Amino acid sequence: MSAEILSIPRAALHGQVTHRLRQMLVENQIQPGAKLNERALCEGLNVSRTPLREAIKTLAAEGLVELLPNRGAVAASLSVDDVVHTFEVMACLEAQSGWLAAERVTDQELAEIKALHFEMMAAFTRRDLSNYYRLNAAIHRAINAAAKNPILTATYEQVNARLQALRFKSNQDEEKWKCAVKEHEQMIDALDRKDAQALQDVLLKHLNNKRDVVVMQLQAAINQASDQNQKA
Repeated sequence: MSAEILSIPRAALHGQVTHRLRQMLVENQIQPGAKLNERALCEGLNVSRTPLREAIKTLAAEGLVELLPNRGAVAASLSVDDVVHTFEVMACLEAQSGWLAAERVTDQELAEIKALHFEMMAAFTRRDLSNYYRLNAAIHRAINAAAKNPILTATYEQVNARLQALRFKSNQDEEKWKCAVKEHEQMIDALDRKDAQALQDVLLKHLNNKRDVVVMQLQAAINQASDQNQKA
């Protein structure tokens, strides 16, 4: 009996490569500003250049990759001002999502969000940052989806893409991570009580705290680079 060769449909392959490359960028396996080495990525992901280049174009549209003349694709990097301005917009989008979700969430959606929260808490207990972040992001997207406003969701996805890597890195500080978890518990409680004002307030606080951590980390990296240049 001859072995049957199963090929992966092109759309499915594109999705898989895009997901894996996005994860590498978000988790800082590829540092901001670094050039995307197509040969190395093809070997690491075990794919040809065509699906890789399609994935790079998708991630460029999301804001995770920059396509630069004569340099090719590089991992996107944001200045401190870029971060502050983007978080200002993101905080408003999250807050509006929370308010509308508290008014419109269904029992099934609420149950699913609670289930994600319990999974996220288990990942936190294990200090499994990768799965914690995945579940954390899923909760925020689920709250946004529960708002049932397609324009809000489209804008949310576009702006959030610029911040994914920074939001992931912000949880690498243990105390800040614990604070973020406590805020998530407050979010679930407010959503469960259908308290729009409370959910909006905690989401604003949550995003502003994230902003402060990210700005502090970026500034520390800038200062460290400056010190190293002076010593060189």
